[in-house]
Amino acid sequence: MANAAFPRPDMPGPQPVEGTNLTSVSVHRTAPLLHISGGEVPDRIFRSAMTACGLAVLAVLVLIVYELMSGSGLSWHAFGFKFFKGSDWNPVSEQFGALPFIYGTLVSSLLSLIIAVPLAVGVAVFTTEMCPTVLRGPLSFFVELLAAIPSVIYGLWAMFVLVPLLSGYVQPFLARTLGWTGLFSGPPYGIGMLAAGIILAIMIIPIISSITREVLMVVPQHQREGVLALGATRWEMIRVGVLRNARAGIVGGIILGLGRALGETMAVTMVIGNRPEIAKSLFAPGYTMASVLANEFSEATGDVYLSALVEIGLALFLVTIIVNALAQLLVWSVTRGQPARGHA
Repeated sequence: MANAAFPRPDMPGPQPVEGTNLTSVSVHRTAPLLHISGGEVPDRIFRSAMTACGLAVLAVLVLIVYELMSGSGLSWHAFGFKFFKGSDWNPVSEQFGALPFIYGTLVSSLLSLIIAVPLAVGVAVFTTEMCPTVLRGPLSFFVELLAAIPSVIYGLWAMFVLVPLLSGYVQPFLARTLGWTGLFSGPPYGIGMLAAGIILAIMIIPIISSITREVLMVVPQHQREGVLALGATRWEMIRVGVLRNARAGIVGGIILGLGRALGETMAVTMVIGNRPEIAKSLFAPGYTMASVLANEFSEATGDVYLSALVEIGLALFLVTIIVNALAQLLVWSVTRGQPARGHA
């Protein structure tokens, strides 16, 4: 019997290894790429350039405020706070009061919000909660496309389409039915505060609708599913589970649209009538702070006249900054920096 300790001749086994001379292989370490190419210098240049870009924005803001404050100093010393309470605007006698322009700006902006908010929120709710998936993208695109149209195009459309409709049909109807309120009285010329409010509403609908849609998409899906599981209808789910959780962000979008309405110039100038007066009727012409700057800044001859216009620009600038900051704060309080999440 063969010994099991010895392998069979036909089976491979361990064979002796002949001595070989092993040569040492030298390993060359590759230096880091940044040290070879000197990447520290480009990195410092890039960091400095980006820091300069960020500081440039703040520098421009500071320069704007400085120029407005220095340019309005003469008017401030001449009129003080009475400038914002006076209603006389007479460049010949150098008597200036900004109250008609403040009134026209506030009335036209608030009127535009009354018209635009229901439409914008309705469009946002439809596109996020009820619109078919196939139509959601195209509908959102066409709504946001309204924000890309230049304001002068809105003004031309308002002059040739909106004003004839108002003077021929809308204003006579409002005068017959609601003329007793005093808000819809006077000759129906078409041009006036009502036309300015309508064109502003059309211009701010895309802003409010876009922000509202983003806020609604951030609302967690389990909020909707939980409300529906309790037996709520579609309307109750939207009202309780969606709109209630997104109300702060919706208000932020509305205030952001208000900031756009406050600063709009060209379209409003073409249809508001440009008369510095305070009237109760929405049919009467008016004036806004942005419109008076666009119309009279190039014609200002006296130093006090020019300083009064600059002070109006300073007031409009500060109001716009405050309104936009408040809107961003309200939107952030809902989103908390989270990206929007779509749902089917």
